[in-house]
Amino acid sequence: MTSLRFSSFSTGTGLSPPNVRITRCPKPLFVRCSNGDASPPSMADSSDFDAKVFRHNLTRSDNYNRKGFGRKAETLDLMNQEYTSDIIKTLKENNYVYTWGNVTVKLAEAYGFCWGVEHAIRLAYEARKQYDDEKIWITNEIIHNPTVNKRLEKMEIKDIPIKDGEKQFDVIDKGDVVVLPAFGAAVNEMLTLKNKQVQIVDTACPWVSKVWNSVEKHKKGDYTSIIHGKYSHEETIATASFAGKYVIVKNMDEKFKYAISKDFNPDMDLVKAGVANQTTMLKGETEEIGKLLDKTMMRKYGVENIKNHFISFNTICEATQVRQDAMYKLVDENLDVMLVVGGWNSSNTSHLQEIAEDRGIPSYWVDSEQRVGPGNHITYKLMHGECVEKRNWLPKGHVTIGVTSGASTPDKVVGDVLMKVFEIKREEIN
Repeated sequence: MTSLRFSSFSTGTGLSPPNVRITRCPKPLFVRCSNGDASPPSMADSSDFDAKVFRHNLTRSDNYNRKGFGRKAETLDLMNQEYTSDIIKTLKENNYVYTWGNVTVKLAEAYGFCWGVEHAIRLAYEARKQYDDEKIWITNEIIHNPTVNKRLEKMEIKDIPIKDGEKQFDVIDKGDVVVLPAFGAAVNEMLTLKNKQVQIVDTACPWVSKVWNSVEKHKKGDYTSIIHGKYSHEETIATASFAGKYVIVKNMDEKFKYAISKDFNPDMDLVKAGVANQTTMLKGETEEIGKLLDKTMMRKYGVENIKNHFISFNTICEATQVRQDAMYKLVDENLDVMLVVGGWNSSNTSHLQEIAEDRGIPSYWVDSEQRVGPGNHITYKLMHGECVEKRNWLPKGHVTIGVTSGASTPDKVVGDVLMKVFEIKREEIN
């Protein structure tokens, strides 16, 4: 029997009681994949169904688009108008450091929108222009940022309704347009959409597809995929749908109810294992999980046989990694406080907050400027999900603030948060 035992990470937060109140953060709805009414529930799960071949054929069909509609210049110009910030522009023009009155801001050298996010938003904008009269649906939030998602709502790109934890694909008619988000979509969902004969606009990030290719290799070699990720995250759900046998591991001590494949048997299914990961996880944590598995397999089967029992692919998104590297560099600076800006359900943003918290820096993760104020008050989220309200979070006098943002966060949102900070400090002077 192969036994894998995960030890725990430290999860301390160290709050200061007097000005702090723990509140409830809104939790993202956990939605399991469903087939809708267009295909038998077991089709994508049957032994003779080849997910890789299905995806290959789908991407070459006439109803599928992942490159856009020739409207790149005009949509990028519109996005530039809606999502840029003069404050961020000033910081970049001044080597990422600038002082406004009694506030010095140090911006991480890598932050905000990555190529994959920009690409996803652009394709959604292009789709709205291309199909100006058709109904357009989206299978999940296109990215984890409330500002962008609300903008798409105003453009009448509608979420597929959810009932009892399942998406109601029956609202979609033949000829409708359906956008797949940057996280990708599960095989069952893509199969349902194909059978409904809709126009599919696929905005999935290439790094996500790279992970799917990794678990396909695991499956081909009869390896169980150890997926480092969050089991309810859209990207991990999609990745698991392409895997054969799998176990989803968030960290070294989390236990799961839904995070193993059907009929999983640890005695049989952990003889051969391969590591893959949700693209937005911390690279160091993925490596720790990989090292543990590597050592376990070497003890069980011998060093000389390790290649027959364990494989690992680095599928951390490059943009995620450079943002984490920039954050590690920033927290070594002399900072009074740290601001992390990004959606509260954004995985890559949560890990930026984690880096600051681990260094013991007072760090505040907000999803918009609405979390700052009125007065010297802030509502923010900790890396493990707690929502916190704090009074007098900004120190008196001159303050040096480190700032970063998740890969799905527009510059404008960061700029708007900083404007609230400047207002608080101006009131202090007055």
